[in-house]
Amino acid sequence: MRTRTSKRVLSRNKRHSRVRKSVLGTAERPRLSVFRGLRHIFAQLVDDSSGRTLVSASSISKETRATVRGKKKDVSKAVGLLLAQKAKAAGIETVTFDRGGYLYHGRVKALAEGAREGGLKF
Repeated sequence: MRTRTSKRVLSRNKRHSRVRKSVLGTAERPRLSVFRGLRHIFAQLVDDSSGRTLVSASSISKETRATVRGKKKDVSKAVGLLLAQKAKAAGIETVTFDRGGYLYHGRVKALAEGAREGGLKF
């Protein structure tokens, strides 16, 4: 069976693999990885040396749904704040930002600004 993948998805995957050549997460400075779907946004802090996800947050999590409703940008900012809060609790201060092949604009930018407001440095 053959899967049909749109040109847009293939292009984003190419861009993401190019970015991933240079962006690497460690235990001291994990990679903040972003995935943006049509309705939801997901972010996680990844330690690439051990291949583990340290902290994650998304727009479908109970904490986010309980606090914010409305525009997708506002929800994305709330996800960034939640991720920063969880990272602080895990003892993580600095991260490297991996925009996942998306433009640094709109929801991705709102998530990054929310994470910065929450106290993460990148």
